[in-house]
Amino acid sequence: MLHLRAPGNWMNDPNGFIYYKGKYHLFYQHFPYAPVWGTMHWGHAVSEDLIHWEHLGIALFPTKAYDQNGVFSGSAIEKDGELYLYYSAVRYLETDDENIHIAPGDHYETSQAMIVSKDGYHFDNWKDKKKIIPVIMDEEIANRAHTRDPKVWKDGEHYYMILGSTYEEQGGRVLFYRSGDAGEWEYVSQYRSKQFGKVLECPDLFRTGGEYVFVGSPMHVSEYGLEYAHQAMCTLVDYDASACEMKLKQEMRLIDYGMDLYAPQTNVDKDGRRVMIAWMRMPKAAGEKKSVPGQDTDCQPEGAAPEEIPWRGMMCLPRVVEVEDGHICFRVHPEVLKYFENGTDRLPEGIHPSHSDIFVQAYCNEEISGHMPYRLRTVLREGQGLDIGGYRLWIEDDALWADRSRVFDGIEGYRLTGNTPRLGGRYELDIFVDHNLIETFVNDGRYVLSHVVYGLQGDGD
Repeated sequence: MLHLRAPGNWMNDPNGFIYYKGKYHLFYQHFPYAPVWGTMHWGHAVSEDLIHWEHLGIALFPTKAYDQNGVFSGSAIEKDGELYLYYSAVRYLETDDENIHIAPGDHYETSQAMIVSKDGYHFDNWKDKKKIIPVIMDEEIANRAHTRDPKVWKDGEHYYMILGSTYEEQGGRVLFYRSGDAGEWEYVSQYRSKQFGKVLECPDLFRTGGEYVFVGSPMHVSEYGLEYAHQAMCTLVDYDASACEMKLKQEMRLIDYGMDLYAPQTNVDKDGRRVMIAWMRMPKAAGEKKSVPGQDTDCQPEGAAPEEIPWRGMMCLPRVVEVEDGHICFRVHPEVLKYFENGTDRLPEGIHPSHSDIFVQAYCNEEISGHMPYRLRTVLREGQGLDIGGYRLWIEDDALWADRSRVFDGIEGYRLTGNTPRLGGRYELDIFVDHNLIETFVNDGRYVLSHVVYGLQGDGD
């Protein structure tokens, strides 16, 4: 598969992304009972190349009083050959009698926990979990409910953790913790910014290209509004590791201008590149079963084909994070390029509009429609565009624009268009088309615009 997707039912944030003992491990938020958000488990998949994934079922699930209402997002490190997983543990203070999977009024509390696996495949959810940061009751340090998503790394002799939080649900902040053994943690500092929205989720801090990059998901960033008020964003920062002091150097900007991407997580690949994977939000499930008279459609019939299992949520293509002339770029990972060079599912070679072309039909014949996924490469000019099975891309006012209104299955209340910032007259596009996702990398990853789609014309599914 080109994109890691839910094996069935619900998937959201990537968790515990790591290259460990010769394989990439990616855990993810998973509700295994329906294609809707619910009590969180960690699903688990492994890969040798970041493209071909094997699902291994559920790795983590609620077993403790402190995580009884969800094993929420977190990260992974390797220590002494073992895999350490860190996560946010949620306990509801009030429940809904009609739906135990939600907390009315957000009345819940969050602590931080960990679990250690000797091989990365076996997890004892009863014996090996440990609470490492209890619920924080002092609002001057953190918020009791909205403090979550531990990202852990080692720097020198110490381990560091960054957490997303809020001050009275009015302004986002990050917290820094330090440890000598990756198990006992002490609070060090915090940093607040108006650019962190009302609550900051999924913080990530790393060094690449001689610069420190901060990635996070501010909530209630209303100027990017419509249905998704929460957006994944990035910026360069100044960071002093000895004091855990951070300061933004520039305005935060969107990671992906389609605005479906959320909750990114990074780690290094086997060759030392900084790689990002993120969740692509889907407003409804794909792979819905057709109604069969006399059969309960909520149940999976015995022997049903995998594509008939409703699934909701997928991951974007792995993207290499690089800094070039002070600009953060998100580039296609070399393994993706290798897939299209060596695989059988690569069509067509490219599209090259002439001066007279206005809108090229880029997806209009049986040869192309019978092969999915595929890659398109082209250079456009101002006023030119592509039509990819009803999904439209074009250049207008020095920016790339996209319109998915004809391939969004009549879904209302969601943003149907997107556009990049101004591009300076250079319009080189590298487009990756899959059944439910189109990702367009502009000018070698200087910007990316990705959209979830439904019902592409000519889709062989």
